[in-house]
Amino acid sequence: MRALVTGATGFIGLQLVSELESSGYEVRILSRSEHFKHDTIVCDLVRQSIPESAFDQVDVIFHLAGYAHDVESNQDKWRSYYDLNVKATISLAEKAVKHNIKKFIFISSVKAGGVIFNDGCMSESNQKDPVDMYGLSKRQAEIEILKIGEDSDMHVAIVRPSLTYGCNMKGNLATMYFGIKKGWFPPLPKINNKRSMICIYDLVQAILLVSINKSSNGNIYIATDGKQYSSRYIYEIMYSSLNRGAHKWPFPLYFFLILAKIGDVISIFPFNTYTYQKLFSNECYSSEKLHKLGFKAKYNMHSFFNNQSVLNND
Repeated sequence: MRALVTGATGFIGLQLVSELESSGYEVRILSRSEHFKHDTIVCDLVRQSIPESAFDQVDVIFHLAGYAHDVESNQDKWRSYYDLNVKATISLAEKAVKHNIKKFIFISSVKAGGVIFNDGCMSESNQKDPVDMYGLSKRQAEIEILKIGEDSDMHVAIVRPSLTYGCNMKGNLATMYFGIKKGWFPPLPKINNKRSMICIYDLVQAILLVSINKSSNGNIYIATDGKQYSSRYIYEIMYSSLNRGAHKWPFPLYFFLILAKIGDVISIFPFNTYTYQKLFSNECYSSEKLHKLGFKAKYNMHSFFNNQSVLNND
């Protein structure tokens, strides 16, 4: 079996490529630069046409490449989101059909499903309007490639990862972890918000499961570890894993509200209402549909961050 992987050098892509190779796949990557350890097709998905040779003898495509900058929605950024997350995805899927590729697995995001503003956990059937341009671009791409799948013989399936943790993680989780490690990240208040997450190792297993299961064709699957975490609990787990001693007394929520108001006025301040909402909002999702497919997470945050043999490789 030969797999073509885009976004192969990202956080998820690196682990996926490693697992594919361990599972006996021949892996070809589509990247903007040459990677000597892998069969590489050099191509900028936004600015260049994909070479026909990229599809030679490929059985399955794993499409992870995307513009995912975690910033507030800004109309000036929409072109970047659209060109890579939507336009390039459609082009790749259309060429895959032309070359008779059997399977196309698209790694989207829970942001494509919007946000549910209550105590429940959103499922694939609770589709709301995405709240930011990143989610909107992912949703538009989902709609178009599902249509392509319906109009062809190509197996198309979509995985929506929740917030993903693991060694070499990126974004806000990495900021929190290294902030706690360095001693400058403030102790979070004890609030009962719910956040869904998944370990990188489990996410990759979920992606592979979706890719080999015939019943996944035409379906979307949310991927979580089946647990819900408060922001304070995430802080405590990371704090304990770093052997920082007794937990610090939490700062009150209004402290962060004041910081957010300051950041709204002073643009260079690294915390504002947007980041406040990212830190303390509910983002709860259900992966029951994926579990029915046969997925079971091996890790949760507690078991992962207390596995020192894993973390010491970070």
